Order: sequence, then structure tokens, then C-alpha cells
Amino acid sequence: MNVLVTGAAGFIGSHVALRLLARGDRVIAVDDLNDYYDVGLKRARLARIAHESCHFLQGCITDPVVLGRAFAGAIDRVVHLAAQVGVRHSIDNPAAYVDANLVGFSRVIEAARRNAVKHFVYASSSSVYGANRELPFAEAHPVDHPISLYAATKKANELLAHSYSHLFALPTTGLRFFTVYGPWGRPDMALFKFTDSILAGRPIRLFGHGEVRRDFTYIDDAVSAIVAVLDKPPAPASDPVSGAPYRLLNVGNHNAIEIPRIIRLLEACLGMSAMVEPIPMQDGDIHTTWADVQALEALIGPMAYTAIEDGVGHFVDWYRHYYYQPAVQA
Repeated sequence: MNVLVTGAAGFIGSHVALRLLARGDRVIAVDDLNDYYDVGLKRARLARIAHESCHFLQGCITDPVVLGRAFAGAIDRVVHLAAQVGVRHSIDNPAAYVDANLVGFSRVIEAARRNAVKHFVYASSSSVYGANRELPFAEAHPVDHPISLYAATKKANELLAHSYSHLFALPTTGLRFFTVYGPWGRPDMALFKFTDSILAGRPIRLFGHGEVRRDFTYIDDAVSAIVAVLDKPPAPASDPVSGAPYRLLNVGNHNAIEIPRIIRLLEACLGMSAMVEPIPMQDGDIHTTWADVQALEALIGPMAYTAIEDGVGHFVDWYRHYYYQPAVQA
């Protein structure tokens, strides 16, 4: 297939592109290489997907010219992962989220409609569950109370996707990701920050005084779910209310883990002790995330989930290799 992957220099996007190439698909990869975090890391990810079957376009998804080039050939399916991420940054810079997550999303899905794409798969987030207190989070739970601007943009994406599915019969699947982690991850994510702090001898700022829990999802497991879902477009009447070819799925590990346990695992892997500074919850954060993955497994079959001990170990191995063996990495 010809698959358009937006955000292809990102953490999840680069892994998805690599998996698609490995199975023989042709990938059209789009990314603007913005400087929200280290552009060098993004370029290193791109080097991993350099392949005769991968065509990279540098540019912003809000640019109609870039999208015109991306859709110049026949595109069978789209994996839309380009977005401005981060809860804290959305509070400080909401305009960036409106531009990338609302304007950008609307332009990509409109281009997908005009080009008769057979399946539009996009990244939503566990953040949409917001103030919901029923655990584990299931797709049928109400998501009308987002507590961050980032979460609000992701909820808006889901609503817009439903409208496109209903009005234009565009098959869409929104994937609500739960704390994806692993090699080649983002520097603004907890596991990355914790590792960096331990190695640098800096205290780890432990939000929620160590009582926060997250459903950590290893990158390979998330990618397996994305690719399997991509191959299964929703049929007409998938949505029981509107009859639209539309669905939402949690992508998680179905296991809420206390953050102090992650720190202990990192200490064991690094052979170093962490300094911890317990502090209150930050605005916009959810206390506990925990995914109900029954709907996902009903669609693609039982998943083999990576144990947190193994996943943390793989991340630390990559981190050491990437940052402390530059000659080998190059």
C-alpha cells in the first residue's frame, strides 16, 4: 500500500514508518522538523527510515502546498500522527495547539476525503478522559471534561473525524494512546527526564507526591496495534448511533503503574540512586490513567504486551547507546 505518515520524524511516527517499510509498504513521510525538542534526534530517526520506498517531505501540515505534494500520488491510507504534544506546553502556548492540532488536523482529513483515502487513522490521547474517575478508562466513558488544552484539541479531533465519517463515509479510527515509551522517545517525557536527571545527579521532580499512576505502553506494542488497526477500516454502521464508519480505540497496556516503581527500575538499570523531590500535581495532569483494551483486542486479537521491566531496560540501553556512544551511533 501507499501510506502517508505525518509526524514521521516523531517518536511514534518513525517507528510506524519503519514497520510499514519492513512489511513492504511504500511510505510518504511528512514532518516539519520543528524545534519543540532536539531536531538532531528527529533527523537521527529519519535516518533510520531512509529507504527507496520512503519519500520524505519536509513541511508543515497546515501548508496546502505541502499537503498537495503529499497527496500527489495515490494514497491508500493515512496515519496522522503530526501534532503539538505536551500538557504543560499547551497551557503556556495554546496558539501552537490550535494551529497544529486543530487547523492541521482539519486540513489533513479534508485532503484524505478529497483523495478517497480508504482509512484515516489518527492519534488521539488518554488525556481526553480528563476528569473522568471511572477506571479503567473505556471508550464508552464520557469525555466531556478535558482538563488541559491539549486534551481539548484531541477531543475536537475525534468530533471532527466523526463528522467526516458521517457526512462523507470516510472510514476513520482514533487511537487513544496511553503513555507510549521506549527507545527513540521524546526528551519531554517522564522516562527520558528521569533517566537524564539520575545520570546528571539532579533531583527528579515527582508530581503528585509519588501517587500518580500511568498506563505505560511500550513503543513496539503501540506500533503493532497501529499497523493492525490500519489494515481493518471500520465498516459502515461501525458507530452504533450515527451509522458512520467511525471508531475510537484505547491503545494501552491495561496496567496502571506507580511512578516511584518506574524510578526504582531506572535505578536498577543505571546502577545509580535517584534524588527525588516530591511536589504537588501540575495543572492539567490526570492522576491515574489505565486503559481498558477490550475493544482493541476484539478487533485485532490478543496482544502480547511488553513487561515494564523489559521496556525500561530497552529504553536505558538505547539512551546509553545514543548519548554515550556517538561514534557508534553515527
